[in-house]
Order: sequence, then C-alpha cells, then structure tokens
Amino acid sequence: MRRRQFLTTSLAAGLLPLAGCAAGRDAGSSSGSSGGGPVPPRPPKRPKRIVQLGRVRIDDYAWLRDPDWARVSRDTGLMDPEIRAHLDAENAYAEAMLAPTRERQAVFARRMLALAGTDAPPQPVADGPWEYYEYVRPGEDHPVHARRPRGGGAEQVLLDAQARARGHAYFRLAEATHSPDHGFFLWAEDVEGGDRHRICVRDLTTGRVTTTPEADAYGYMGVVFSPCSQYVFWIWRDPFSRPMRLYRRPSRGGEDVLVYEETDPALFMAVRRTASDNYVVIHTLGPDLDEIRLIPAATPTAAPLLVEPRQPGLHYQVEDWDGALVILTDADGAVDGKLMRADPARPGRAHWREWLPHRPGRHIMEIRPFRDHFVRLERVDARPTLIVTPRGAPPHGDALEDTVTFPEAAYALTLPPVQEHDGAALRLVYQSPHTPPQTIDYDMAARTRRIVQAGTAGAGFSPDAYEVRRLDAPAADGALVPVTVLMRKGTRLDGRSPLLLYGYGAYGISSEAEFSVPALALVEQGWIYAIAHVRGGSERGQGWLLDGRRFKKRNSFTDFIAVAETLIAQGYTARKRIVAYGLSAGGLLMGGVLNLRPDLWGGAIAQVPFVDMLNTMSDADHPLVPAFRPDWGDPLADPEAYDYIASISPYENVRAQPYPPVLATAGIRDDRVSYWEAAKWVAALREKTTGTAPVLFRIDMAAGHQSAAGLSDRMNQMALFWAFAEWSLTQG
Repeated sequence: MRRRQFLTTSLAAGLLPLAGCAAGRDAGSSSGSSGGGPVPPRPPKRPKRIVQLGRVRIDDYAWLRDPDWARVSRDTGLMDPEIRAHLDAENAYAEAMLAPTRERQAVFARRMLALAGTDAPPQPVADGPWEYYEYVRPGEDHPVHARRPRGGGAEQVLLDAQARARGHAYFRLAEATHSPDHGFFLWAEDVEGGDRHRICVRDLTTGRVTTTPEADAYGYMGVVFSPCSQYVFWIWRDPFSRPMRLYRRPSRGGEDVLVYEETDPALFMAVRRTASDNYVVIHTLGPDLDEIRLIPAATPTAAPLLVEPRQPGLHYQVEDWDGALVILTDADGAVDGKLMRADPARPGRAHWREWLPHRPGRHIMEIRPFRDHFVRLERVDARPTLIVTPRGAPPHGDALEDTVTFPEAAYALTLPPVQEHDGAALRLVYQSPHTPPQTIDYDMAARTRRIVQAGTAGAGFSPDAYEVRRLDAPAADGALVPVTVLMRKGTRLDGRSPLLLYGYGAYGISSEAEFSVPALALVEQGWIYAIAHVRGGSERGQGWLLDGRRFKKRNSFTDFIAVAETLIAQGYTARKRIVAYGLSAGGLLMGGVLNLRPDLWGGAIAQVPFVDMLNTMSDADHPLVPAFRPDWGDPLADPEAYDYIASISPYENVRAQPYPPVLATAGIRDDRVSYWEAAKWVAALREKTTGTAPVLFRIDMAAGHQSAAGLSDRMNQMALFWAFAEWSLTQG
C-alpha cells in the first residue's frame, strides 16, 4: 500500500584535532601497526552503565552522542569540540585510506553521468489546457519544471530548481506540482539537509513567489493544493521532527489556520487529494493503523469528516469513484488487501460493502480511479500487475476486466501522480534493470499501448548487452526469497565474478527491480549486481513484511545470507567475492549479516545505517521511536522486546572475529538515523575485530538522512561506494 512508502519516506575533514583526543592523535598518522599506513581513529572508551527492565548493559561509546544534538543538527558549529574532532579525524582517515581509489571514483562518476544523459526530450503529461513536463539541462544537476499549451506552443518555466539551489551547500526538492486550476505552482525545498522544508508558491499570473521560510514543513506528502486551488494545506513538524499539525493558508499568501492537530507522537500525518479532486484527504497513520478524514472540495474550510476511527491492526486507504467511496483495507484478516465501497454520507466501517474480496498472494499496492475506469496495481509472485476495470463491471473474474503484464523476468511499474482523471489514457512507467524507463500510454477503452518515449541511456549503452534473471533462494524454513540479478550477457558462472548484493527488508518497502545507472556502471566493470528481496519488505505481499519484523526480524538477516549462499552455489560468485550494501534500515541488515557470517563478505557498505538499535529504540524522545515500536518492539516496557532487540542489534553484538572491510556513512543533520549510530558501531568494529581489514567512516557535515539531490551529488556518492567495493576485494 502507498502508506508504507510515506512511512519511510517519511561527506569532510576540517578542524585540527584536539590534544589529548586519541582520535586526533591517530588520524592522518604516517605509521602504525598496519605497516606504515594511516592509523584509524580510536576514540576512548568511557563506559556508561545502563539499567533497563532489570537488565544491565555497558555502552563504551555513548559519549559520541552530542548532548545538545537538537541544536547541533541545525548549527554544527555548536557541536562538542571533542566529538567534532573525532568526526573530522574519521573523515581524514577515510580520505587517506581511499586516496588510491580517487581515479576509479572519477571513472565511475564520469560513466554514470554519461549513462544518465540529459538529452532525452521531456515527455509532457496532459492536464486540461496544458502539458506539464520536467527536464535537466545538460551539465546541470537539478530539474526545470515547465509547461506549454496542449498541442504545442511556447514553453513557460514554472520552477528552475538549478537557480533555486545556487548558493546552497545542500538542496533537495519535494512535491513540485501545479494547482488544479493551473494558476499556481507549488514546491517544498530543503536547504539545510535535515528534511525541514520551506514552502514556495508561484502565482503563474504575476510570477510572484510566496515562501514560508520558517515553516518547518514536512515536504513528503505534506503539502497540497485544495481542489479549488485557492488554498494550500501543509503539515508542520514539531521540534522532534514529527509531522503533527495540518494548516491551511491562501494560495496567494496570508494567515495560517490550524485544520487538524495530532497529539499521538507514535503517528505520522500525510495530506493529498483524491484522484477525482472531490476531496482533500488527511491521513493519520502508523505501522499498525490508519485514520482518514475528508474535506469535500465544495467546502475547503469545513471541518474534516472522519471516515473510520483508528483501531490497532486496521489499515485502510480511501478514494472515490462512481459516486461511492472505495476503501482499500486489510480488515477481517485481508492481509493482502480487499476493496470495499461506502456511501460518502455514511463512510464508517459499519457501512462498508465488499467489492473485491481478499485473494491471498495478490497484494493490492495502489488504486487509481479514472472517470470511466478503475485501476489497481497488484503484486503477484513478486511481480507488479495492472488490472483495469471499466465502469459498471464488477472487479475480478469478469470478462470486461483487463490485465496488463510484461514479459521480463523482473521489472517495475509505477503510475505517475499527474494523470488526467477524465481521460481514457493511463500513463505508466515501465522499467527493468536493463530497460531504461519507458513512458507508456495505455488506452483503457481500446486496450492498446503506445510507447510515448522509449527508454534511453547515454552513449555506449545497449540493453542487449545485459541479462536480467529472477531466482528464488531457499531459506532455512522453506521460504523462497526472490533475487533479481543483472549481469553482462555471456557472463560465465564459474564463481570468479565479483558481486554486489543489495538488500533493505523493512517497513514493507519493496526493493523494486528498477533501471539503475550506478548498477550498470558497476556491471560494465565485470561485476554482477543482485538484489535480495528479503522478508521485511512486501515483495511477496504483506505476509512477507510480517515475517520480517519485530520478533521475526532475524529472518531478514538469514534470508540475505541464504541469497548469498545460493548465488555462490550456482556459480555467480564465490565467498569473499561479495560486497554487501544496504542503507538506513538496510544498514541494520548489514550489521546483522556481518555479525552472523563475516566469512561470506569481501566488503560491506552501510549507508546511514540503523545499527545502534537497542539504544535508539530506548530513546523515547527520538522522532521515529514511538511510531516504529510496532515494527521493532518497545525495549522500554516489554522485557521480551528488550531481549530480542539485544540479541540482534548490530552494535551490541559486535564480537571478536575477523570482519571484512567496511565503509559506513552518516549525515550530521540526520534526525532518522543519527550520526552517532555509525560512529559507535565503527568504533566497536575496530576494537573487536581480530582481522586487519580497514573499517572506514565518512560523515557529511552538510546533509541529513539523504545526500543533496543534485545528479552529480548522487553519482559521486555511488562512485565512492563502487570504488570502495573494488578496493575492498584487494584488502583480504
């Protein structure tokens, strides 16, 4: 379901180290026990005794958390000098160790930028009298959003993000969209790196831009025009970065009016319009519940109407079609979703009527109504499938229903947000690991497809040079773990190829089989790229999520190991020829598999990794902790949860064994996975490892959970990762 995407959606040496800090004395040293190379920072151990639920643990590196982090995240100049010295020393050490890879980083970055290309013509999406589109100018990083009259005419630039980014060390754009009446253009921008956005509205008649620079707005599904276009609804984040209040303000600027306030810190909030533009939807949600309120288009200043009160274990989404509300829900054990209908005047669950029954194994991910057709995106056997139902036809089993599939072994389908509700064409984007994104218009009445833009990549790319495979890796309990493989056609499966294995496996978020320029750049160098679709995601439906969360989280780790062992057994690679890669909650996966099977990996990349699991989940003030207790458990109140988390938390389970080379990264302004998680984990790995492989830590002093959104920023980061992967295989 789309709610899961929201829930989640939801690097520099500098100052001289201080005297007396072990990190500072060692960083950049020209000799050491490793034989003359740079010596890694070794922060002092300052044992902190923590008593919790009658259990005692010692945290030797707790001091690396800045005591005034809330202020430091906004102004890094306020950081404790000793901690700053240590972080600068880590960056200096990583820079020195990776110096031999600089040429390879440059090679990867150039190839990625060449493969990405910026010369493909933009593909307009028609909406009313206009065609909207975006593109990146050659040599630039950020997009231009523009429109032209339908059928042709002069271009009108709505937003030049490259110009907006100028002068900022960090810039990321979110939710750029036009108003329903085409009179305004709206976007949210982050210029600090901490996911706190300012809202910008351009009046397309006058050109005037109104901003809310101190809004602390939530940019992801957090700002939307009213159906009448006269108002902007936007979500405010509290000092703990939780989206808690919904405001309404006139599109031309004016006073903010509080529309709704959420008081439960365990819940998030999102706002959007229904596809028909008949309602504004206020969505309060958590991992285990949904609650929706509707504001009718005819009365944008009216009090929101509650659909169904929140109930633990009940998820639902709402659209409207053919005079009724359509509810996608997992009520009554429908774990993969079913569709219900309700009278808008009586929207509560007591009045829901079944429209499409639950069918186990067919996970309904998204619903999209049009005037004359109803579209749903399902996942069947880990592959996306589109089903189109015409008005008047019952869903499922009717000859009038149309199913849209594609023949590749692994692929991804997305429905762009801008769709003409009254039209007969469904705009979709199809891609696979060796097929660049294709923009396709599907005529829902005629059941015909038209490729609006064939997928292209930069110079020297040919999809015929690559092969995509889909495997199933047997887990120890019999579950079949999907694996997507990308390799050069003709690659010999003799166990000699290096392999990059990516995994995530959390919050029900699927790792889609998408086209990836970084993956292709790596495969061009003789690597095999693979995705392990481990439990914790939803590749095999919501049951796949449930079998990889909370007291079953270890399944994610053992699934990833099972995938590696299957790839080895089938000759794709060999032990110590695999570099594992995960980010955020995928960093938890990296820490887990390194502790369980360090012998398998030639290296590991942990990007903003969630590795200090027990301490973070014991921090009631952390912005995400209350919300994600259903996913991980509550070690503050539940002894069983404490013990289970303690048994899998990477930081607590680092032990004396030879670890492979590791590269960990963090962002100083990250309020999701704080910088000290990686800092502490790296310190523990260096202390405990019995091997000689290097453990590196890079921290970005200008970013948060995400790097800056510029094309070159993204490619340079991936180039660093791939150069490290190559280098790590030489360190054994």
